[in-house]
Amino acid sequence: MSRTSQTTAGTAGPVLLGPGAHTALRPAAAAAIEGGFWQVRRAVNARAGIPQGPRLLESAGNLHDLRLAAGTAQGDFRGDYPFMDSDVYKWLEAASWQLGQAVPDTGSGPDADAAGGREALVREVDRIIALVADAQQPDGYLNTWFQVTKGGARYQDLRWGHELYCAGHLIQAAVAHHRSTGGKELLRVATRFADHIDTVFGPGKAIESFDGHPEVETALVELYRETGERRYMDLAQFFVDRHGHGVLGGEAYCQDRVPLRDAENVEGHAVRQLYLLAAAADLACETGEAELRAAGERLWHAMTATKTHLTGGVGAHHDKEDFGDPFELPTERAYCETCAAIASIQWSWRMALLTGQARYGDLIERTLFNGVLSGVSLDGETWLYVNPLQIRDGHTDPGGDHSARRTEWFRCACCPPNVMRLLASLEHYMASTDGAGLQIHQYATGRYSGDAAGQPLIVSAHTAYPAAGAATFTVEQTPGDLPWTLSLRIPHWSARFTVRVNGQEVPGAAADEGWLRLERVWAPGDEVALGLDLTPRLTRADPRVDAVRGCVAIERGPLVYCLEQVDHPGGGLDDIVIDPASPLTEHDRPDLLGGVVTIHAAGRRRAAPDSGHWWPYRDAGTAGTSAEDAGGPEEAGAAADPAVPLTAVPYYAWANRQDGSMRVWLPTD
Repeated sequence: MSRTSQTTAGTAGPVLLGPGAHTALRPAAAAAIEGGFWQVRRAVNARAGIPQGPRLLESAGNLHDLRLAAGTAQGDFRGDYPFMDSDVYKWLEAASWQLGQAVPDTGSGPDADAAGGREALVREVDRIIALVADAQQPDGYLNTWFQVTKGGARYQDLRWGHELYCAGHLIQAAVAHHRSTGGKELLRVATRFADHIDTVFGPGKAIESFDGHPEVETALVELYRETGERRYMDLAQFFVDRHGHGVLGGEAYCQDRVPLRDAENVEGHAVRQLYLLAAAADLACETGEAELRAAGERLWHAMTATKTHLTGGVGAHHDKEDFGDPFELPTERAYCETCAAIASIQWSWRMALLTGQARYGDLIERTLFNGVLSGVSLDGETWLYVNPLQIRDGHTDPGGDHSARRTEWFRCACCPPNVMRLLASLEHYMASTDGAGLQIHQYATGRYSGDAAGQPLIVSAHTAYPAAGAATFTVEQTPGDLPWTLSLRIPHWSARFTVRVNGQEVPGAAADEGWLRLERVWAPGDEVALGLDLTPRLTRADPRVDAVRGCVAIERGPLVYCLEQVDHPGGGLDDIVIDPASPLTEHDRPDLLGGVVTIHAAGRRRAAPDSGHWWPYRDAGTAGTSAEDAGGPEEAGAAADPAVPLTAVPYYAWANRQDGSMRVWLPTD
């Protein structure tokens, strides 16, 4: 029996907790983003991003491969990877979430019928679901790479084969389609595959191992939540427990070096690690296991304290796409894969529901606005796989998946449909309820529903965030004389905030571990006005982050800023130095990059060294002498450094104008 209609579950979204979940919070009973910044980004996703999916999946060969597996086409397998199917499934998930809502209206231009409209999207979804169903084998198995190129051999390469990884994305697409439309066609395909996997994997069965790329684990928990079939969650538990015991060779890359419950830090391939941790959080939510919860809290703290970039991005190494060492956070070689940022959000959301703590919402906000949103162009048609924090002057771009230039699609096209599915389901991450009120995790214009003692309540929000720090919340429905609590997350970066209820300042208002809790008997029409401090600020890194020691970054509210070469004619950015003592000023630029607030600062451009120098190093003096005594600065031409006004734009909007250098961290000397 589907649990979609159960009142304890929450809004139809990627996480629909079971009725006995051991969580502090659950997703809001209903949520809708209806205006503002995120409405615009979601409208672009709905009108440009998602509709281009079928064309790109056709041109890349993904749909052709499904026809090959079904026996309805001839030719060779197209694509270089055994996980080509997963791109199809992620697109189906994105399209399914979109079908559950109208195409967002930005307040101008055509509305829900833009880009072919809902009817065209329904036809494409139905067509591709039929392709997937036709490719499935009689016993439920489905993977076009192995069916077409490997003579039907199965589960022979769990380290690289991605068979269960693909199954996980199929399951998530099926759950999304069922929750959004009520359709059962894709859900039948997914449950048949899950049933097949359950006959092969598990204690005492043919294979007591796991897929080298976690994903099926969290999908199986969600399939349990959707169907009520406990053995799906039991299988997810088995897979999580098998990681870290050397089953696949003991590599951190495959999350096989240390059992999750014993781990002290995140390691290995960033996406694999975070998908596994999201599954562990799912299991802790449903089972109440204290050890899994403790591991999640410990590893989340270790990741944020030592292995997370300012943008919320994760991944230090291009090689193996992994985390690197503590405080190893390079700039120009930062990997920060878009998929890893999305995985971080998925894990943090589950931890927020599990624990009720606001800090997870802080990281979600930072990662959404910076680590994820940079991965898609402002027009929704080109993408970044990696998101570096610096592009040097004279950068030679490698092209392909590691390009620092936006690309229409990739050989490994995991990131674009991943962004599509996140934006299409974004309202799910905005608010939660706990039976005693409503919690607002992210600030976006919209309507959010919760409950108090089983009775419904509705609050609407209006805000120009992140351009402005003001947000107004209006009570639309409230359960009579029953008191309940409206909780607003106060971001860690907001040094000050104000709050008024019905025009009256709340005396002594203070955040409790990141939450501003307002408890009272509310009446329809009651209004709460929150003001957050968006004063631009300079941020320094922990001195153990060698790559940016002696540098600062510009931030405003949740947004990280960067310099782009296009705004600084007369040279590149490698020689730019910021004056940290000068004031930061704001300028509203509705004409620039879709409408942004730019930040301006004073800086200088270090004069080029004497052309006779053949060595890029200078004498800093010996012990007891200064660099000036050694003649270093004079040789470098420091006395002639010209002043340069600096213009910073939000990092999410970089690489939308012209190629050139970019940097987030700015030297102060």
